[in-house]
Amino acid sequence: MDAKKAYMAKPWLKYYPEGVPEDVETSNVSVPEIFNQTVEKYGNKTALIFYGKKISYLKLGELIDRFATALVSLGIRKGDTVALYLLNCPQYVVSYFSALKVGAKVTPISPVYTSQEVKHQLEDSEAKTVVCEDILYDNVRKSSVELDTVVLSNIGDYLPSLKRIFGKSALAKTYRGTEVPSPQLIEKAGLHLFQNLVKKYPPQPPQVTIDPQKDIAVLPYTGGTTGLPKAAILTHYNIVSLQAQTFAFWPIFEEGKETTIAFLPFFHIYGQVVVMLNNLVQGATLVLFTTPDIDDILSAMERYQASGFFGVPTLFEYLKEYEKTDRVNWKRLKLIACGADTLHESTIREWEKRTGTKILEGYGMTETTAVSHSTPFNRPKTGSFGVPLPGIIAAVVDVNGTDFKPVDEVGELILHGPNMMQGYWKRPKETEESIVEIDGKKWLRTGDLVRMDEEGYFHFFDRKKDLIKYKGYSVFARHVEEVLYKHPQVKSAGVVGVPDPKVGRLIKAYVVLQSEARGKVSEEEIADFCRQNLAHYKVPKIIEFRGELPKTDVGKVSRRELREEAEES
Repeated sequence: MDAKKAYMAKPWLKYYPEGVPEDVETSNVSVPEIFNQTVEKYGNKTALIFYGKKISYLKLGELIDRFATALVSLGIRKGDTVALYLLNCPQYVVSYFSALKVGAKVTPISPVYTSQEVKHQLEDSEAKTVVCEDILYDNVRKSSVELDTVVLSNIGDYLPSLKRIFGKSALAKTYRGTEVPSPQLIEKAGLHLFQNLVKKYPPQPPQVTIDPQKDIAVLPYTGGTTGLPKAAILTHYNIVSLQAQTFAFWPIFEEGKETTIAFLPFFHIYGQVVVMLNNLVQGATLVLFTTPDIDDILSAMERYQASGFFGVPTLFEYLKEYEKTDRVNWKRLKLIACGADTLHESTIREWEKRTGTKILEGYGMTETTAVSHSTPFNRPKTGSFGVPLPGIIAAVVDVNGTDFKPVDEVGELILHGPNMMQGYWKRPKETEESIVEIDGKKWLRTGDLVRMDEEGYFHFFDRKKDLIKYKGYSVFARHVEEVLYKHPQVKSAGVVGVPDPKVGRLIKAYVVLQSEARGKVSEEEIADFCRQNLAHYKVPKIIEFRGELPKTDVGKVSRRELREEAEES
């Protein structure tokens, strides 16, 4: 079988769990339409729990309709961009669905962004309306972006009465050292209060015609691994497709019967689509957390009998050693999933030893509406991020072209499916580079180096931009990091290539030691360990100890920042 036919044959289908279809039919409906169906079906069921405060699907639907009416009254029209600069809270859910209901597109902004980062996203997305956490408003003000409408949200508005009385005790860390706009500033600046708007306006938004396949729903910005973040264009069809694909792939989840702890940030595509949107469309109960307090999360998992747990590698690395992890009966959960980055094998082994459960890895990116691959719940494979979801074709091609690579050879992952983005917002050059046509099909070039094994499982190697060329050899930064993590005294590591005129790029390792090893373990000892476990050309030539390493919004070591720093020094 030639290389292309090997992928088109979809060998992964043989390992789909029983009942999982090869493909799914995506309804040609908008996100608000599919959510309305859930409200009609599960009206009296609890949709959100926020630090003990319960909101039913009927109440949530009413709040969405009220805020949608308010947005229209404030001048928001179909095609406008509404920015959400919010923490995880009921107002986020309401604002998200309300904006989509009136035909606007949503651009979520990370709550940790500085005023300059906020400025870039507001200007680039052309947002003239911002729904903003009151404690974050100062960054909006300092951005100096001219806005038509600013709506302020206060987390305390949806806290239980006792928690409000005692000064937002549940969110003390969030509010510590922050200032909220004074009533005088609110009046002077013409700001609107979220709570006043949902009280003032009736739940009667005008009907807006939405073309699911053409109309943009969300402009989520990438993590900015190569400079300024850029927005992926996701339509209503993209999002509804992903919901149908994941629901089909995880038949263990029963519609209307699940509870999920929602602590992953909603501004990130993983938390936004996989956790928030997918669960609400399926009639689940979301237990919202504004801050990822581990003790509170573990307690809530047992109290509310959560059925699924969606985390990121840094969280699992912490939990595998945390003294209170055993308070949760992990074997009771239907699914323990990890996304946003790949897990280190040592973390997987230690987690399984401690809990007796498997972490099922997945793969996705902003450009795939969060997910393209997931591990079959009945057949995990260590070192693999799983198989393509129903309706997706995945293949591996040459990094510099479109020639298909044979099975088990490393190349760039390309994807074809209904959840792939339409392109990059106002970036025609980047769109042309990322979306290619091969034999009449449009494929997304991911920029990730992977291989597919004979069973159709995919294995991650590295980002294409993180491949280090040393004396003509190709070195995967992640492979070197994996070896470093095996050293018992290494807590975290990041590997980058440093320009060198003689060899191309020198391999440099930034290493954080365990606290008890600091000052006792030398650079040479780390290098010796690498020499014992790596080919000579893969051994770091420069080793630098750090107290901590820069992280991305989802907790990954930011190689981009390390690379920029190394190149400047």
